Amino acid sequence: MNSEEEFFDAETGLESDDSCEVSFKDAIVFDSKQPANGNPTQENGVWERRKVLPAPMISRNNFSVWSILKKCIGMELSKIAMPIVFNEPLSFLQRISEYMEHTHLIHEACALSDSIERMQVVAAFAVSAVASQWDRTGKPFNPLLGETYELTRDEEDYRLISEQVSHHPPISAFHAESLKQEFKFHGSIYPKLKFWGKSVEAEPKGTMTLELLKHKEVYTWTNPMCCVHNIILGKLWIEQYGTVEMVNHSTGDKCILNFKPCGMFGKELHKVEGHIQDKRKKKQRVIYGKWTECMYSVDSKIYEAARKAEKKAGGDSKKQKQEQSAEGDDADDMPEAQETVTVIAGSTLLWRMNPQPAQSAQMYNFTAFAMTLNEMEPNMQRLLAPTDCRLRPDIRAMENGDMDTASVEKDRLEEKQRTARKERSKDEGGSGWEPILTQGPRTGSTQVDTLIGSTLTVLIYIDVLKE
Repeated sequence: MNSEEEFFDAETGLESDDSCEVSFKDAIVFDSKQPANGNPTQENGVWERRKVLPAPMISRNNFSVWSILKKCIGMELSKIAMPIVFNEPLSFLQRISEYMEHTHLIHEACALSDSIERMQVVAAFAVSAVASQWDRTGKPFNPLLGETYELTRDEEDYRLISEQVSHHPPISAFHAESLKQEFKFHGSIYPKLKFWGKSVEAEPKGTMTLELLKHKEVYTWTNPMCCVHNIILGKLWIEQYGTVEMVNHSTGDKCILNFKPCGMFGKELHKVEGHIQDKRKKKQRVIYGKWTECMYSVDSKIYEAARKAEKKAGGDSKKQKQEQSAEGDDADDMPEAQETVTVIAGSTLLWRMNPQPAQSAQMYNFTAFAMTLNEMEPNMQRLLAPTDCRLRPDIRAMENGDMDTASVEKDRLEEKQRTARKERSKDEGGSGWEPILTQGPRTGSTQVDTLIGSTLTVLIYIDVLKE
């Protein structure tokens, strides 16, 4: 997953790594309004996940990011507090769970007997993890220190739990696992931000680890770089680029993926190309496609032959967009993306992005999966830990379209945390902040084990030390 959603990184209000345990038990806004055209139950009494948010997003046209940034020149980017209008009604912990939207790819990899075939499907899963980010230019709410999120999907055979384990630097850790003990997926996100004047570049430091338990295989990789263009002027748009190296530590197989920068005329926009090599460094398969659309796999020899033929026949198409130029130096115009990927004969489709919901553009460009992440399922509230971000009143109010209450509640929570930190700092003999150990009943039909706290802390700090 990518951390472009942290591109503004509005301060949560905590002033140091020390804080008290966050709790939303005293939240003013708990209830979620039902969407006007959504039904919490069907006629046969079966509950169905919602397909729209309770309220559409408000227009950002009357708000200027530059009016905020111009007052903060020279400041650390993570210290800049942005108006809530630039948020989306999800916590960053909920955004992390969007890695799991295409969990079927992990199940597919578990069922394959050939290690190269498993690697190409795992590579497709890694690409799919960033697919939902396209056009998601609103930033999620920064988690408060100690905030948690739990997600159980019986129909997809997994459960996930995440926690904000550090505030400075901001580190989020997560752990997901199959209900049938087929896989484990865990990792951390530690975004490093750079402000380049017209754009913000996010380096999502941290390692993703996928364990296929049946095959006794462990895969690791990092996420690509992300750039959010036109921070000051123009339409915001997102670009992913950089090299991602995936390693199967059990077999020695590797997959090298190149997320290509769009280039001057946008020819490479969204493109991903790479190859799989065995432990002898012999190239086995080539993977290609777009991270916003689909990924294919083809034999490396077939791929090379197709590319040579393309170069011989090409030339005229290169001039199609030569006349396209920027209207000025004030904005980086987003290149027009090609509609489809040119499929090479003999290729195998690995993954295709799910269609966007009909109302997605009016609802923060959420996918169908993202629409459900902050939903309160029947009887869920009494089972959730008080630290769960579904109980955050600021996010709930924003989801319901009440921006004034959302802003007030966000300020209230931040002030509450500042006060608690000051109280803790008076105790000179205190041990400082320690991640929470959540216990008790969990959401869904399956109880979630104690996965956060010291376990995730060990994982996250091992990742940090590796860097």
